[in-house]
Amino acid sequence: MHPKARIHADPAAPEPDRIDGLPDSLVLLILNKLEDVHSLGRCAAVCRRFSDLVPLVHDVYVKIDRVVAVDGDPDDALNLSPPKPRHIFSHLLKLMLFTIAKPFHGMRGPGGAGGGRPLFPRLAQHSPVQVLRGFSHVRNLRVELPSGDVGTEEGVLLRWRARYGSTLQSCVILGGTLVDRKPAGAAGHEASAAEDGGSMPESFYTNGGLKLRVVWTISSLIAASTRHYLLRSIVKEHPTLRSLVLADADGQGTLCMGAEQLAEFRENRLAASACSNRTQVPACSMKLKYAPYLELPGGLGLQGATLVVIKPSSDGAGGCHVGRKETEAFVSGAFDGPFRFAAKALMKRRTYLLEMNGF
Repeated sequence: MHPKARIHADPAAPEPDRIDGLPDSLVLLILNKLEDVHSLGRCAAVCRRFSDLVPLVHDVYVKIDRVVAVDGDPDDALNLSPPKPRHIFSHLLKLMLFTIAKPFHGMRGPGGAGGGRPLFPRLAQHSPVQVLRGFSHVRNLRVELPSGDVGTEEGVLLRWRARYGSTLQSCVILGGTLVDRKPAGAAGHEASAAEDGGSMPESFYTNGGLKLRVVWTISSLIAASTRHYLLRSIVKEHPTLRSLVLADADGQGTLCMGAEQLAEFRENRLAASACSNRTQVPACSMKLKYAPYLELPGGLGLQGATLVVIKPSSDGAGGCHVGRKETEAFVSGAFDGPFRFAAKALMKRRTYLLEMNGF
């Protein structure tokens, strides 16, 4: 070859596939960043390699589109508009079967519709339990309901977070009425509250304020125990789980289970409620804290601000002792943004003790 000759690449030659050049470990890391089960389903349909790697992801997020009644047709969804408080019990007792959209329905692996094997073959009802059977190494799972379980009046804030093992370990509830600016007379209420150490005003007992907070508490515990009951199959079928969160799109309530809680969940038998498809709520001790008004960051205010911290009265069979410092850390980290500020401010208020029987 002449010393000045040059070799030119064939412009018609196909460029090498850079994805094929990536190791499986790196592709799996990318898939883990997706999390969303719908996106993972689409990736699984791209090629056989992705089809084999998708079931190995560690982090999965399942968004539920609707909830249907256990005795109804799967295509007949419940009305998910927030129920009125007086209907919350009948509403929650009907929540039995989750359904999600159809990310995997009809998808097959490479080879065509006729010859390819189904990627996730047992998804006729499209429930999270069945979708997750296609994943064998799930460590961190987040499931999101379409809406909160507890109906409230317009302008009312209600947030709760519950930690479960085989039974309730801790629960914190934050409630009140959000306002845009400080109402007239609020300064006087704050001053009087400071003088008496944060005692509840007499009107709190006579105008139904305390009764409403009790309804919020019971309704939130029923919502948490119903969600807990529905997780039993998922926990049983995925021994690799280390973290499980069941929240809702409204941000109203969150049920969480860590590695310790999941291990205890598997070791002990769940105590189901005799009257419905939910886990029994144990006898609990409650610490209620109240402030007539709290000024929150961002120009918001919370009237009738209430914090309820709930723990089982005793450590029964399968229970788990939760210390004071651990409870305080749980409360402090239960909410985000201005609601975290509200919880920390209320923790400094006077404590009122209540007891509640199991149900």
